[in-house]
Amino acid sequence: MPSVAPDVIVQAYKDMLLLRRFEEKAGQLYGMRLICGFCHLYIGQEAVAVGMKRALSPNDTFITSYREHGFAILANYDCRAVMAELLGKSTGASKGKGGSMHIFDVKNGMYGGHGIVGAQVPLGTGLGFSFKYRSQPHISTTIFGDGAANQGQVYESFNMAKLWKLPVLYVIENNEYAMGTSVARASCTTDLYRRGQSFDIPGKEVDGMDFYSVYNATKEAASYIRDGNGPMILEMKTYRYRGHSMSDPAKYRDDAEVQIFKEKDPILKLKPDVLKTLSDRELADAEKEVMARVEDAVQFAKDSKEPEAQELYEDVYSQKHG
Repeated sequence: MPSVAPDVIVQAYKDMLLLRRFEEKAGQLYGMRLICGFCHLYIGQEAVAVGMKRALSPNDTFITSYREHGFAILANYDCRAVMAELLGKSTGASKGKGGSMHIFDVKNGMYGGHGIVGAQVPLGTGLGFSFKYRSQPHISTTIFGDGAANQGQVYESFNMAKLWKLPVLYVIENNEYAMGTSVARASCTTDLYRRGQSFDIPGKEVDGMDFYSVYNATKEAASYIRDGNGPMILEMKTYRYRGHSMSDPAKYRDDAEVQIFKEKDPILKLKPDVLKTLSDRELADAEKEVMARVEDAVQFAKDSKEPEAQELYEDVYSQKHG
């Protein structure tokens, strides 16, 4: 087993469990029509977000696509603000105006989920440029999916990032399907970590269903980037158990395929190592605490007020800071 401190393992387990229970509850609330619009769940992919967050420094930033609830929660562990955002309430992370797909928490390094496929990649590259321009030792963690990996703007970003040796960690969350289309049907080359070769950007394939693999690969990539070598690509081979969004019944794959990946579940895989530190009773208490936090977030969101009509005219333009 990789040399990861016991307290990190325990916290990683709690983090993944928190994301799983939060998303399961979000799915229930969507079915009850308390969450409207689109809603993309992260169930099955928890090791990616948690492994990266645990491996990077607090001042490193994240920018991702619309499957971003987990990253938003990990920004500052405020389940209440994320759940309130899903329900469109004024106490939400984006004041109830972003919803499931556009959650921002800039003060904690979360530069949003973005609904336009691949559009976050040049934005994340721009964050990396700002860090280098200002001589700040931060990394812009720029996350996108296997479908977005075929976008032209991704390769324009790769070119600039390598040319200027920007501190950008490009993370491809390959969950096997771009909406309902498998990677093999949409991409001529399915080794997505090789997509930076023509720009001399190194890449690595990572088991995204394993916390240790994600944690160690991210540590290695961060060290490479902080040494001034420019960007790196990590392809996280992961899987979403649910459909692309809540409106997707996922009929394009059979139950046997899903079951194969569930047998590799990142939470279940980590549990035996957690039990080396916690007793069965302590683990059960920790799991109850996680569920209590989720239920508290739901109640907070339900009790919160909807945005006032005046909010339609707020936050339309960005104000210059400092």
